Amino acid sequence: MVCTGAKSESEVYKAVKNIIKLLKNHGTEIKNEPIIEIQNIVASANLKAGVDLEKAAYLLENAMYEPEQFPGLIYRMRQPRVVLLIFSSGKVVCTGARKEEEVKEAVDNIYKKLKEIGVLLL
Repeated sequence: MVCTGAKSESEVYKAVKNIIKLLKNHGTEIKNEPIIEIQNIVASANLKAGVDLEKAAYLLENAMYEPEQFPGLIYRMRQPRVVLLIFSSGKVVCTGARKEEEVKEAVDNIYKKLKEIGVLLL
């Protein structure tokens, strides 16, 4: 079973419980408790500052920026292991996290890093 669209980890567990209950109520035999494994969280954030993507691409390791292909900088963070799509508006999309804490950590890390290298347009 794949669950998509939940707004939090707790919603995932609640949704699976509800589906199991529904299946049991309709005569489906369920022998064991389900093993729930979160594979990929996709989240968005706002850094509340613009970003100089040209300069960021030059100064960040593991960054790809080809504005004629895609308007955002693609940054592969090592710890936590996620991919961030960073836009000049300061909007960020984080993919690949397995826990909500990883998303928070990644956004905090990238904000500090961008500020440190002087590419945030405050």
